[in-house]
Amino acid sequence: MTRLFNDPAAFADEALEGFTAAHRRWVRPVTGGVVRATATPAGQVAVVIGGGSGHYPAFSGLVGRGLAHGAAVGNVFASPSARQIHSVATAAHAGGGVLLMYGNYAGDVLHFGQAAERLAADGVETRTFAVADDISSAGPEESAKRRGIAGDLPVFKAAAAAAEQGLPLEEVLRVAERAGARTRSFGIAFSGCTLPGADHPLFTVPEARMAVGLGIHGEPGIGEEALPTADEAARLLVETLLRELPEDVADPAGQRAAVILNGLGSVKYEELFVVYRRVAALLGDAGVEIVDPEVGELVTSFDMAGISLTLTWLDDRLEELWRAPADTPAYRKGALDAAEPDPDRASATAAAQDTAVPAAPVVPAASDASRGAADTVLAALDAVARVVDAHADELGRIDAVAGDGDHGIGMRRGSTAAHRAAADVHGLGAGAGTVLTRAADAWADKAGGTSGALWGTILRSLGTALGDRDAPDAARVADGVAEASAAVRRLGGAEVGDKTMVDVLVPFADALAAATAEDLPLADAWDRAATTATAAAAGTADLLPRRGRARPHAEKSLGTPDAGAHSLALITRAVHGALLDHH
Repeated sequence: MTRLFNDPAAFADEALEGFTAAHRRWVRPVTGGVVRATATPAGQVAVVIGGGSGHYPAFSGLVGRGLAHGAAVGNVFASPSARQIHSVATAAHAGGGVLLMYGNYAGDVLHFGQAAERLAADGVETRTFAVADDISSAGPEESAKRRGIAGDLPVFKAAAAAAEQGLPLEEVLRVAERAGARTRSFGIAFSGCTLPGADHPLFTVPEARMAVGLGIHGEPGIGEEALPTADEAARLLVETLLRELPEDVADPAGQRAAVILNGLGSVKYEELFVVYRRVAALLGDAGVEIVDPEVGELVTSFDMAGISLTLTWLDDRLEELWRAPADTPAYRKGALDAAEPDPDRASATAAAQDTAVPAAPVVPAASDASRGAADTVLAALDAVARVVDAHADELGRIDAVAGDGDHGIGMRRGSTAAHRAAADVHGLGAGAGTVLTRAADAWADKAGGTSGALWGTILRSLGTALGDRDAPDAARVADGVAEASAAVRRLGGAEVGDKTMVDVLVPFADALAAATAEDLPLADAWDRAATTATAAAAGTADLLPRRGRARPHAEKSLGTPDAGAHSLALITRAVHGALLDHH
């Protein structure tokens, strides 16, 4: 259990603050994460990694020469927002372009993809690569849907070492693709992890049992088996990975592999060594030559009791990159020449500290009618934050059935931040559109993850539709909801039937459009659409998930509604109350 914290909502920010204070030799803080404290040669590709907090030393601990140039750090188990990633990548960029690298999770894919678009719009050549090494999360025929776990490290390192050699962006990307295609991981756990402020773990494992095939966000395993001995655990890990070799590896005999035995949080190093002695023997029996093995905590999940094994099958080029030196707070290999200090370090650090007291936001001019509508928008956002807070535990329980159980936490962080940001600009005389767009950015930044990206998109679509000039009528609101529905589907790729929030958003938008077409007042039209949303959310209990973290545990979720769909339905009803009060 996580015992040392202040406000749980501030845990990730405070942890990052302490990390940077402890490791100034290697990193300096920037908005959204950290970058190298040492100078990067002009024209070198910047490898920027990232993901949620709770996985140290991933991701901030891997920033330094020979490895990442920067890391964007999200909230606990939630991807960083596009704005945070863009900020870190901009600070790390040295003129050679940026490669964004992350684990293959829906929220990370969405936010890093959006950040890549923003960087490209800035004129920064950018590519993205998602590590997908967890063989338990999808079969070989669907390897692109696999999660990224401890295989992040060898793939990140291969790309970063190639960048250090001065290769251009496209070649660095090809190295990442090659390393990713030859990396496989598999894990087991004996207990779940407990998030800061929570009084119970995200999942439990029965006494004398172990979960098999788990993720790193507190997701339950794909199955359970009897608790093994150390040698039995080693055999399970090795034999499972040897059953799936890369396409160009016919037989493990005679092959070389980088080997990582990773502790997930509370398995002690001595236990890892007991397991590794058997891992090494079994791989040796199979004819595998082990190259520079790593045994320790490299990608963790708070206090989860578990281990994972990663094999990266090496060719001459990948072996050279795996053996290349690196110097970071949490991962060091070989020897490097003395580092050149970053000449901009002092000013950059001061700028990062200045962001702790941001200047008053600039608010675009708005009409009186739009400022009046902003009163209703603010009341609606207040209602959203209150209903989410009231149901956060329930949303977490629903999400934990087949996911990682953090939906309620993320929604609470996002909705609270959105209301606070909206109140700030509303107090400065902002119109309805600006109130919504500032709320959108705050929700995405503080919630992170898939829900942060999608709710940021929803609020921004509504803000664009309402604008700051006119008093929005029912038809304009319906148009904004319709655009939000279309934007969420474009961004996330989900459609009705996939067991996501889209199963509620689409029928809600359609019902609202139909009701406003009948010239119903907005409150009445919204009431009808909210009733449709509630029914649609209940209907997701009969669906099997085809996307997101729940997909590997599809059967477990049957009979339980989707957490994102349920939270959206609750929100639509809460907003109706605000509309009635401000009718």
